[in-house]
Amino acid sequence: MNTCRTVSVPYYKGHMELHVPQEVLAGVLTSPFADSQSVPDPSELVRQALRSPIGSAPLAELARGKKNILVVTSDHTRPVPSHITLPILTEELLQASPEAEITVLIATGLHRATTPEEQAVKFGSAMLEKFRFVVHDAFDQEQMRFVKILPSGARFEVNRLALETDMLVTEGFIEPHFFAGFSGGRKSILPGISSAVSVSENHSARAIAHPLARGGMLKGNPIHEDMVDAARAVNVAFTLNVALNSRKEIIGAFAGELEAAHEAGCAFVSRMCSVPPIKGDIVVTSNGGYPLDQNLYQCPKSISTAADCANDGAVIIIAASCVDGYGGEHFRELITRGTPQEIQDYLLAIPPDKTIPEQWCAQIYARIMLRHEIIVVSDHLTADQAERANMRHADTLDEALAMAQDIKGRDAQVVVIPDGMSVIISQ
Repeated sequence: MNTCRTVSVPYYKGHMELHVPQEVLAGVLTSPFADSQSVPDPSELVRQALRSPIGSAPLAELARGKKNILVVTSDHTRPVPSHITLPILTEELLQASPEAEITVLIATGLHRATTPEEQAVKFGSAMLEKFRFVVHDAFDQEQMRFVKILPSGARFEVNRLALETDMLVTEGFIEPHFFAGFSGGRKSILPGISSAVSVSENHSARAIAHPLARGGMLKGNPIHEDMVDAARAVNVAFTLNVALNSRKEIIGAFAGELEAAHEAGCAFVSRMCSVPPIKGDIVVTSNGGYPLDQNLYQCPKSISTAADCANDGAVIIIAASCVDGYGGEHFRELITRGTPQEIQDYLLAIPPDKTIPEQWCAQIYARIMLRHEIIVVSDHLTADQAERANMRHADTLDEALAMAQDIKGRDAQVVVIPDGMSVIISQ
């Protein structure tokens, strides 16, 4: 009698179960990071990070006498626990400079605007009433200011608020990032509050195709290097980044000078996330659940992780709610414009200064789909939508596994990476 192993996979605001016959299960890849125990008092951990910063004077000392302070924070697509971090940040700032006017700029990059309802959930009504919140609009060119040419030759344009402040502070969280190496730190500026032109050029086809533009890789990564140069150019005074476990709880806090604090956080996350590869003919993963699985545009992050464990011709299964469908309109047009080969050829022919917003995710999908079939498990993205994006659709993980076994055979080896966002596959 065959026995199955049940694996719980993050999906939207809950989980979805997968049942894999034990005899074909090659392995389940999770990192210590995902199951890390929560910190008894995360607020105190954040306060300690602010008062014992890395490579910087304490935040309160830096803020003394400042009149106009800008805090850049993440938008609704990122699980930064701003309901914890932002009150502590602003409290420290106001204790040092009680008369300061604090503006909170929500870094949307090229994402849609964060709605008032999403702001209330993420930041709390009390914070919205106490401070001025501004949602960055990368497409409002009137609000952008040219700063410089970046090392890659790309133009750097940024929200004018970043240049009109006495002090610029950023907050975010650090996780593996599929082409920038890691999230956090400098990403608050580029792409966070940069113009659509700058974001697109930073994410050009040439940059995405670079062999060092990969998860867990910072040194020599041209995308990361441009991001750092942009953050230096706007004089980020102080940053706070946290590390989160799979329950979105704070397990680490890193504050101080932008690069030093970010590098310390990346080293922590790398130690916690790196796992040796196990190869499979079928690889099952998720995008970590809400808010990271809101649309198909976000999902090549975990699919890239799955691809690192996929044998040639393997089938990749991704569980993602896709409550916002495809995501951005540019991405929808690109991912549905033809076969994976046609998409890749079209995108690689686009020069960096003509980069189309959101083309990078379509490019990564195309690169992976040239080698692997993808099955999307979603109760919001339709089968027709998946097919138009060169993918298959299933309603449950078990249904997707059966489909994949029809393709690869009943004895195909299965690897499960429950949360592809929290794992770096060591090479």
